[in-house]
Amino acid sequence: MLKRRIEFLFVLVMIVAAYFVFFTHVAFYLKAAFISFYIAIILISVYSLMLENRTAQHTLLWIYVLVFFPILGYIFYLYSGQLSLKGYLFKSKRVNDRELLRTIEARDYEPDFSSLNDHQRCFAQYCDRAALTMMNNATQTNVLKNGAETFEAIKKCLKEAQHFIHMEYYIFRSDRLGKEIIDILMEKAKEGVAVRFLYDAMGSLTFANSDVEKMKKAGIQVHPFLPIKLGFFNQKFNFRNHRKIIIIDGKIGFVGGLNVGVEYLGEDEKIGFWRDTHLALEGAAVQTLHAVFLLDWEYVCSECLLQEDSYIQPASAKEDGLVHVVATGPDTPDMSDFYYTMISCATKSIWIASPYFVPNESIRTALRVAARKGIQVRIMLPEINDGFLTQYATRSYIPELLRCGIEIYFYKKGFMHQKVLIVDGDVASIGTANMDMRSFQLNFEVNVFLIGCSSVQDLVTHYEEDIKDSERVSPVQFYKRSMLERSKESFARLFSGVL
Repeated sequence: MLKRRIEFLFVLVMIVAAYFVFFTHVAFYLKAAFISFYIAIILISVYSLMLENRTAQHTLLWIYVLVFFPILGYIFYLYSGQLSLKGYLFKSKRVNDRELLRTIEARDYEPDFSSLNDHQRCFAQYCDRAALTMMNNATQTNVLKNGAETFEAIKKCLKEAQHFIHMEYYIFRSDRLGKEIIDILMEKAKEGVAVRFLYDAMGSLTFANSDVEKMKKAGIQVHPFLPIKLGFFNQKFNFRNHRKIIIIDGKIGFVGGLNVGVEYLGEDEKIGFWRDTHLALEGAAVQTLHAVFLLDWEYVCSECLLQEDSYIQPASAKEDGLVHVVATGPDTPDMSDFYYTMISCATKSIWIASPYFVPNESIRTALRVAARKGIQVRIMLPEINDGFLTQYATRSYIPELLRCGIEIYFYKKGFMHQKVLIVDGDVASIGTANMDMRSFQLNFEVNVFLIGCSSVQDLVTHYEEDIKDSERVSPVQFYKRSMLERSKESFARLFSGVL
């Protein structure tokens, strides 16, 4: 914290220095002193940046920002460039989460991977060793396609709740859909159901305070995750909770790509049709997903519920493959390691659907190597993205992927927001994490990895249907794009380290 305050003191010094140098007529030696202070601060920052041992290109990118964008570049660096912040900002959460998970997870168990084929076992063994959570087999999973199917199932289960409802969302809007869900939650709270609700303070900026107060008056416990007003000096506002979790009575859980807003139902005229994927869980894995929520709840509210039997008793379900709920974020290893391992374990096919595809070097290398080994690699992207930088940064990586024989598809029916990775048709990931640096480094995410589950075939079927609504990118045509398009891509790629 002292280091943070010193850095903000540096900001004030830089502003004062700029003011005296450019807007006053003080003596030359005083201006020289102020310029020296400014240069010293930049050099200290560059040295600190070098000590983080990032990739050379990311280090150089931030050096350019610091040098060529006076003051504003330094402020941008403080809030977006210092990934080392997560090491101590979330140290207490990381340590506490590990200790609590050990109390509920049977870490001395020996998972049985004997029924798995080679590539399934390859990935399952990595997950078992790398994740803090336990792999489950007594779990049923059901893929929910798009908003209408997802929210119909969610509202039905919410209305049937008997004991508790726990919800956590990145984006929750005060529109028609949001108010429908709020009304259900308030009605259940009046019936005596315990309702706890977390929303990300930045993602849910449009979540009306009047709705929050109305929920609180109805007996719902509502809290924002990392409120903006508390994040100026500790800089936590750059680290957001991107998770979407619902747990009902410990029996059923929902997780996936859909936030709460009418655009996710395809009712926003500017966006149009919205393609997304969600997942419903029943059985043992619900306990693990619930643990992720309860750890976040304790971090925000200082209320520990994870050791209460009523919240951690696993429900039983028929076995259907292996299911592993994995939570990542600034307090844990990032999701890119799990994606990299999935890709590396593939033997036949790798199918990716991602709205924001700005992969790091390790992911790109794994994809290139897989394609050159003769593995079919398909990447589906939205033709039109909802952000200039993400759209053109994504397109900047297409040429190197096409050269390796990777199939690129632009989804044309509407905006595609699903985050799905399918390997060899029998291993899959579905969840909240995109393939970009924000999901890998800055956001709290949660994915469900499915190994040999029947629901993987549903994902395969949906992917094949989506291919019909997509257009494969022709290498010849793509290489003929205009110089203006290439310039946009090159410019956007400069920011790929923070997208």
